[in-house]
This record gives sequence, C-alpha cells and structure tokens, in this order.
Amino acid sequence: MKNVTITMEDHVADWARMEAARRNTSVSRLLGEFLAEKMHHDDAYERAMREALAFTPIPFERPYLSRDEVYAERLDRFR
Repeated sequence: MKNVTITMEDHVADWARMEAARRNTSVSRLLGEFLAEKMHHDDAYERAMREALAFTPIPFERPYLSRDEVYAERLDRFR
C-alpha cells in the first residue's frame, strides 16, 4: 500500500471525517474505497463502451415490410 497526502477544503475534510465515523472506518480507508469504486466503475464503463462500439449489427435478410403488408398479415389472422 502507498501513503498519499491530499489537499482538500475544510468543509470537505469535515464531511469525510463524519462519513468515516458513520461507517466506523478511517478517512484514509474511506477515500481508498471511494477511489477503488470509481476505478472499477470507470473500467466497467470503458469496457462496455468498447464492446458497444465494436458491435456489428446483423444484416437483414429481407427489407422491411410495407405498411400494407404488415396490416394484411394481421388481418389474415382474423379471417
């Protein structure tokens, strides 16, 4: 593990202390967990984006049906 010194505004540090106390942990561990969660979220997002951009749609075998063809098909069900 690495030790890191960070600088933050006083009201942010106060919130971090109160949140760490509420979770029964240290500010250091709280920030480490936040950063790890952010890293995993960003990694998952990047992976999903790469997969989405690599997606190649399946070409249609035939063109779309016309409006008349769609309704004719439905009307035939009731005859």
